[in-house]
Amino acid sequence: MAESNKNSLEELFNNHSSLVFRTAYFLTKSKEMADDITQETFIRIFKKMDLFDATKSIEPWIYRITVNVTRNMIRKHKIKHIFSLNSAISTDKIVENSILKNEMEDELWKEINLLPYKSREVIVLHYYLELKLEEVATSLNIPIGTCKSRLNYALVKLRNRLSDNEILKVDHRLKRSESK
Repeated sequence: MAESNKNSLEELFNNHSSLVFRTAYFLTKSKEMADDITQETFIRIFKKMDLFDATKSIEPWIYRITVNVTRNMIRKHKIKHIFSLNSAISTDKIVENSILKNEMEDELWKEINLLPYKSREVIVLHYYLELKLEEVATSLNIPIGTCKSRLNYALVKLRNRLSDNEILKVDHRLKRSESK
């Protein structure tokens, strides 16, 4: 491997590994799985770098690989229990709090975890990682209409489950995010 290629791959990892980790962590709520997913994602990125279209933005491509690796690991290990409310241990709570940095109240995050996985993906990519819906659709390799439908389904479910007080917080958070 040429030195310049090695340096560019290292730079790619340094610039995007924290976003890959956060995406994986938001989707799994497990630091250990997020670490594994981050490692596997970059192994795949490095192996498939020659397939990347350099005329396009690299972030949606990286998110797509991250989401696919996450889906595969969840399926492979059959660990649906990681999304349950009982799975958080004190060390994970510390990591979660530092990563989320006051993003949402615990109640909202618990409700998001109860959503179907595909709806949760859209919520995480759009509201937590602040991707535009077009970027979310590209990252998940789905039509924009499907992306909007999943987002609408998730928001309706969240609004129906949350108390009046929490709905105001969700609406405020969503309006703030949509104005970006």
